[in-house]
Amino acid sequence: MEGSKERIFSKVSEKQVTKAIVEGFCEEFCRVIESDVIIIGGGPSGLVAASELASKDYKTVVIESNNYLGGGFWLGGYLMNKITVRAPGQEILDELMVPYQEVEPGLFVCDGPHACSKLIASACDAGATIINATKFDDVVLREGTVAGAVINWNAVSSLPRAITCVDPVAIESKLVIDATGHDAVVANSLGKRGLLDIKGFSGMWVEDSEDAVVNKTGPVYPGLVASGMAVATIYGLSRMGPTFGGMLLSGKKAANESIKLLEQTIEEKEPMYVK
Repeated sequence: MEGSKERIFSKVSEKQVTKAIVEGFCEEFCRVIESDVIIIGGGPSGLVAASELASKDYKTVVIESNNYLGGGFWLGGYLMNKITVRAPGQEILDELMVPYQEVEPGLFVCDGPHACSKLIASACDAGATIINATKFDDVVLREGTVAGAVINWNAVSSLPRAITCVDPVAIESKLVIDATGHDAVVANSLGKRGLLDIKGFSGMWVEDSEDAVVNKTGPVYPGLVASGMAVATIYGLSRMGPTFGGMLLSGKKAANESIKLLEQTIEEKEPMYVK
């Protein structure tokens, strides 16, 4: 019993732990109130886009409604945590240093948790800021251009109606990327206003969907870029099911298309802020 009293960890009180959490979060949140790109959705396409953008020194923040990142990338299909990727999607697995096997010509399989953890680490290591357990509520609209996101704690939507009058807050950006999967919540916020025609995704057809999603990835409204399965929902494309190469490549293309738009913005006017 004497050995159990031996001090191993630093002497830190509860108030110091609380202070570290509150100050750390608030400092980080204040840094991203104004950014280059807000990515709504921390699934595979959103995380690839975040990694690409942040690695090129664009101030990037990811807003994720769940308390975890990765979306379906953790589990693959049917609660079986193996990820399938069709060529050339394995090239991104190579970049992430995720081991995989070729099970059919052009079809690769890897471990979902391994691939997802590498992808999350890649975005964080590149410098992207992650704000999770946070729900997209609406867009910031200025003169016909998406200029940010209105957000709130995800838990607010679960409160009883009598006490749900909790106003959201807004963060600003030069661009927003809708990487919210089939829900396409950012695009739908414009669709409800009659500003964007949302077709709704079609039935599953892997070979058709992945090519179409990547080809259509890009700007869909001033200030808004669509990535991943949000693209299928906007344009009425086939769903791709439990294969992820299209989502990975779509995220990379979304980042490249965003960079083109950001470069145009820099040429046209002064930067929004000083880094």
